Amino acid sequence: MNRRQVLSRLAVGAALFSAPTPGAFARAASLPEPGLLSRDPEGYWTRVRQEQFLLPHDRIFLNNGSLGVTPKPVLRAMTNYLERAAAMEMDDAPRWGYETLDAEREEMAEFLGCHKDELAFTHNCTEAMSTIANGLDLQPSDEVILTNQEHAGGTMCWRVQEKRRGLRMRQVGIPVTPKDPSEITDRLISAIGPRTRVLSFSGITTTTGLVLPVKQICSAAREKGVISVVDGAHMDGQIPVNLSDLGCDYFAGSPHKWMFAPAGCGFLYGRDGALDRLWPSIVSSRWDDKENLKAARFMMVGTNNRAIFEGMMAGLRFLKHLGQANIYTRLQYLASLAIRLARQRNYLELVSSDDPRCYQAIVKIRFKPENVQPVLDALKKNKIVFLGGREIRLSAHVHTRPGDIEKFFAVCDRALGA
Repeated sequence: MNRRQVLSRLAVGAALFSAPTPGAFARAASLPEPGLLSRDPEGYWTRVRQEQFLLPHDRIFLNNGSLGVTPKPVLRAMTNYLERAAAMEMDDAPRWGYETLDAEREEMAEFLGCHKDELAFTHNCTEAMSTIANGLDLQPSDEVILTNQEHAGGTMCWRVQEKRRGLRMRQVGIPVTPKDPSEITDRLISAIGPRTRVLSFSGITTTTGLVLPVKQICSAAREKGVISVVDGAHMDGQIPVNLSDLGCDYFAGSPHKWMFAPAGCGFLYGRDGALDRLWPSIVSSRWDDKENLKAARFMMVGTNNRAIFEGMMAGLRFLKHLGQANIYTRLQYLASLAIRLARQRNYLELVSSDDPRCYQAIVKIRFKPENVQPVLDALKKNKIVFLGGREIRLSAHVHTRPGDIEKFFAVCDRALGA
């Protein structure tokens, strides 16, 4: 090896060792001063995207309904915890799975409008839904009612019980574009029969983003002695949620969609001792300590990665720092823009409701032409992330720019020669 080669390799090695660590890329600046939001909303949210997220400028992400984008403060919270855990800087074991995480549950419960002892952390919403379905002592021929717009995670947990225990399942069709939200309540409650024990439904549907009148449905179900189970995967962080006020018996949440949390965390809620009625699905020591652990007995599931929940709490604080009302207003503004642009194109049908009472951040559209492959190819080429094919679900968050939505439709125009 000659001298030039040696120096070249030394230079490469020096460059590698002097390169910024991954954590350096996750350092977020302070949020823009609040006054900017009122003076220049687009300038404010543009800075939030640039300074708080790692999204490249040319990446358009319109699939928040599947998995949200992790902001820098959340990444930093997780990596910091992992580094401290590797150094064994804490006295307790750096994990969860045998711990009650009281302080974290207290903070999350305050945000969700419930009590810490009614709230357990899980890995995701699907796990929470399965815990409810597996845990209830239902008898053969007892009936569970679902809507025809449920996610698989909120349906298959009941299908297992149907096959295993002989439960009856019945789907009730609800309108995608109701004349009034009360129409949905009337459809579901009128479907309740003498064998109905559970009414399980999504607070916001994953299919079209339809916002259901959860409080009215749960109140009416209780009057008939029926257990209400809410798949709230799209609720927490997308709309205001006060679990005590909603009045549901059980609620399954998914912070990794709209609350800026990392993948791998969720929560289970049960009102007024309702969790005492559930058998846990996964158990370790103290699983039956209802008196002392309360909801936390559903967290005795064996060793897990605590850094995920450090990230979840950082996501919650990030959300509160941005301001809940600011976020909710922004989400519906972006959805209304997508609805307006979809209405202007004769090659599209708007599937979702355009009634502001019935949508928040999710919009579903359908292409009239049967061959949409050129459109899908063009969208992918332009680094636009979405969910669907001939029917596409658009779901934006605060990192989404109005120009992102405009570009989505412009790319569709060109691909279809419109």
